[in-house]
Amino acid sequence: MSDAGPRGWGAPLYAAVLDATGVSAGTVLLDVGCGTGDLARAAVARGARVTGIDVDPAAVAVAAAAVPGAAFAVGDARTPPPGPFDVVAAVQLLGHVADPQAVLAAAGAAGAVVAATVWGREDECDVRLFGEALAPWLPPRRAPAVPPPVEEPARLRALAEGAGLVVERLDEVRCPFDYADDDELLGPLLGSALGRAAARRAGPAAVAAAVRQRLAGHRTAAGGYRLHNVFRLLVARPV
Repeated sequence: MSDAGPRGWGAPLYAAVLDATGVSAGTVLLDVGCGTGDLARAAVARGARVTGIDVDPAAVAVAAAAVPGAAFAVGDARTPPPGPFDVVAAVQLLGHVADPQAVLAAAGAAGAVVAATVWGREDECDVRLFGEALAPWLPPRRAPAVPPPVEEPARLRALAEGAGLVVERLDEVRCPFDYADDDELLGPLLGSALGRAAARRAGPAAVAAAVRQRLAGHRTAAGGYRLHNVFRLLVARPV
């Protein structure tokens, strides 16, 4: 599942990460896979001293401009700055790296507390409905991953323990995706790679109609849509 969502969707997730790790004024935090700086912004607002790294130079440039109270650099999560850091956070990163256990091990070497988030299982997340709506015009899905995906709680826990961490908590965080109207729902979808692929086969109108039909049960009284999604938050410490 993609981490893209409507503006502001991540606020509950970022708050949960910062609350669970006790981030407050003076906390020294490393944000690995910082993206465009959304978690960093929330941490700086609490008075934390934040360093963010990401392999994408464009994302780092956006983050540096958007969060002048933090320091950002291009860098790999497997070789983070030495710290020491009070907290190392990897928000929605583990599902995008080839070796999530190596990332967790590096985080544990750099910080006193490690926090990582991943999507919930597919059946726990309403965003799966987009894929279901587009499925008639997309290639068949790949066979289930072996080993299980990092979204499986048992696998996430095992990865952390294999990285030399002691898991303190593995929480569920619920993040609704709210879309004000059809344009806000369909615009980003039709602009995505999957949406464009489906539209090439069926046409944008057919794709839009399929999405509206599949999400009809999620309409709000105001005419928008609300999709409920579960994320998991792991908090661990080095042995």
